[in-house]
Amino acid sequence: QVQVVESGGGLVQPGGSLRLSCVASGSIIMTYQMAWYRQAPGKQRELVASIPEDGSTNYADAVKGRFTISRDNAKNAVYLQMNSLKPEDTAVYYCNAEIRTRWTTPRREVWGQGTQVTVSS
Repeated sequence: QVQVVESGGGLVQPGGSLRLSCVASGSIIMTYQMAWYRQAPGKQRELVASIPEDGSTNYADAVKGRFTISRDNAKNAVYLQMNSLKPEDTAVYYCNAEIRTRWTTPRREVWGQGTQVTVSS
């Protein structure tokens, strides 16, 4: 069984910062790409940032220069440092990880339950 748990969401004023954390635990033998998605009310879920196992990074245009994704492979963890937050960043943020639990089975994606980020004065 694999669990993915996010933390770090909350209410912050415009211009403020938050750091989201996500840890995948359980019978994981390999973690490949990890990513953060978000979904605002009435909108589709969108990719915010991703980081493959080689450490390269990819960002949505809306967050470039403000958000930083990083990972700790030893902990199967991924982080999202969010600076200069704007009201339009308000959404539920989801952690996504591509994992393998056995070498004889294909990779699969797992998702966290989501953490609310609200940017408001």
